[in-house]
Amino acid sequence: MNDFDEKTRVTVVVSNPVEPGEKRINDCLVVIYTKETTLLGKRFVLEQNPTTVGRGADNHIVLDGDSVSRKHCNFLRRGEAWFVVDERSTNGTYVNDDHISGECRLANGDRIKVGPTIFKFLSGTDVESKYHEEIYRLTIIDGLTQAHNKRYLFESLEREIIRARRHSRPVSVVMFDIDHFKRINDDHGHLAGDVVLKELAQRVQGRIRRDELLARYGGEEFVVMLPETELQGAQSLAETLRLKVMEAPFIFQAEPIRVTISLGCAMLTNEDRTATDLLKRADERLYDAKRGGRNRVCF
Repeated sequence: MNDFDEKTRVTVVVSNPVEPGEKRINDCLVVIYTKETTLLGKRFVLEQNPTTVGRGADNHIVLDGDSVSRKHCNFLRRGEAWFVVDERSTNGTYVNDDHISGECRLANGDRIKVGPTIFKFLSGTDVESKYHEEIYRLTIIDGLTQAHNKRYLFESLEREIIRARRHSRPVSVVMFDIDHFKRINDDHGHLAGDVVLKELAQRVQGRIRRDELLARYGGEEFVVMLPETELQGAQSLAETLRLKVMEAPFIFQAEPIRVTISLGCAMLTNEDRTATDLLKRADERLYDAKRGGRNRVCF
């Protein structure tokens, strides 16, 4: 899936000035995932009540994209509580991956998905510190899948390579991606593709050890870093992951989606000068798996 195949534009309408003595509202939305990278980490203070979101230019937050309705949802404050209210949108509004019907009361840290964009709701007396914590998370975590991101993978793998060479210990990687992912998006829609990516990451996280690392490498491609692991162990894990993904369909709006993955494995050698060299060999094995018919492991 192309991370930038759907443009997202956000427009903020300036709110009315705060009256003397009136307490300023600090509750806010932070963009933690978007197709438009310049919006990542952007904060929107909820000062308008309600704050409307949609494709139409008259909304307070305007999101362009085929999966966003003209009036998609709004954020409504009642007393001290904020609610997200779906405006009968075509593709729905999601809170923590659950499709809401009508409205949903928000709690601090809830994730709200509108089309391809995910907001995180921050509330409380320490919103500012929470915001900065969230910005830090965005430097190491992929907002959609909650796997680590490519930057963090490279930093971690470079450190692990240094440690492995110092102590003469093995380190391996498994690179994999989803077979015919474009077909999933074409047949079921990009929202279904997002669900598949997120659940795939959850399934893999459930099968790896604490000292191992899962990262989203790009689009539908992922990498698992395996310290203290020979090539045979990487191949064994890869086969386990392949079966784990294939054995049960992914569900989107009560519709099953069959998913398979292709995987390539590589172990650090003396010829590998950097993390890039090791990942390149895993990538070559991944493409061997694809050329060999997909839904298989090559090493």
